[in-house]
Amino acid sequence: MRHIEDLRKLLSARRPVAAAVVVTVAAGLVAGCGSGAATVGTATSGTAGACGAPLPSTAPGAAKGGVRITAAGPACAEYEVTNAGSVPSDVTAVFTVLSAAGGALDTVTQTVPAVAPGATVKGRIDLGRIGSAWPAGADPAARPGSGSGSGPGVKVTKVRSVPSAEAPQPAGPCPASGLRLYADDGDAAMGLRVMGLHLRNCGTSTVTVNGYPKLQLLDPEHRPIEGVRFLSGGAEIAAGTGADNPPQEIALKPGEGARSALVWRNTAQDGEPINATYARVRAFPDAAPVMIIPELDLGTTGRLGIGAWTREDGRP
Repeated sequence: MRHIEDLRKLLSARRPVAAAVVVTVAAGLVAGCGSGAATVGTATSGTAGACGAPLPSTAPGAAKGGVRITAAGPACAEYEVTNAGSVPSDVTAVFTVLSAAGGALDTVTQTVPAVAPGATVKGRIDLGRIGSAWPAGADPAARPGSGSGSGPGVKVTKVRSVPSAEAPQPAGPCPASGLRLYADDGDAAMGLRVMGLHLRNCGTSTVTVNGYPKLQLLDPEHRPIEGVRFLSGGAEIAAGTGADNPPQEIALKPGEGARSALVWRNTAQDGEPINATYARVRAFPDAAPVMIIPELDLGTTGRLGIGAWTREDGRP
C-alpha cells in the first residue's frame, strides 16, 4: 500500500509539468496562422483553421481547374482541391500573392498528392513564410481579402495534375518499376528550348536502355495531341544542344543514370500554334509510363527533337 501511495504522489507531482507542456504546444500552434500546417511547396489534408473571411467561388481569381481558395487574410489563405477525374491524381497549383494594390508580389507552388477521384482535400498557404503580402503602414481597409471588396490577397494562376501512378519521383521511395524518370527545368534562349530528361536505376538489378525515350504529348485536358513530328536528335532544330549522340546500348547498374534531351522552337508563323502541357514518357517501349509537365510551346513548327539516352556521367 505504501508503494501505491508513493506512486500516486509521484504522478500528482508530475501533472502540472505535463499540463504546462500541453499549454506550451497549444500556444505554439495558435501563435501564427499556418503553424503546424503545410509549408510553402506542400499541402496538408484535413480541416484547415480559419485564415480570414470566407470567399465565394466567384471572387476574382479564387477558383481554377478544381482548386478553390476558400478563405484569405493577411497571414494565410486556405484552399481546397477537388479531383473530378477517374483516377487518383497529384495536383499542383500555383498561387500568386498580391499586394494591397493588386500587384503580384510572389508565387507559391503547392502539390497535393494522391487526391482520390471525387474527393476534396483542404490545404493552407502560410503567407508569413514568404514575406508580408501587405506593406507595413498600408491602409488595412484596402488590403485584399479584408472584406473591402477588392478580392483575395492571393489568386490561383495555374493548376496541373498527373495520375499518381505516373507521377515523377525524383526522390523518396524507389518506384515499383525500379527506375526514376523526371524532367529538369530546362533552358530557353532566343526561342530555342532544351529540357533534360533524367533516368536513374534505383532498383536492385541492372536495366538496359537503347535508343530514344518514347513520348506521347497531351493537352491541358490530358487529351492526345496529333500532328507533331518527333525527330531523332536535335540537329534539325539547332546545333550544339547535346541531343545528337548516336543511340547505344547502356546497361545501368543500381545507382547509375542516363539522360536525354527534348529540343524545340516556339517559332510562330502561319497556322495554329501547338502547345503540349503534358508528356507521357517511357524510357523504352515496354517501360512504365511517367507523366511530366514540360509545357511545350512548339509554335507552328510542330517539331520536337528527342535525344538518345546517354550515360549521365558521360562514360561509354
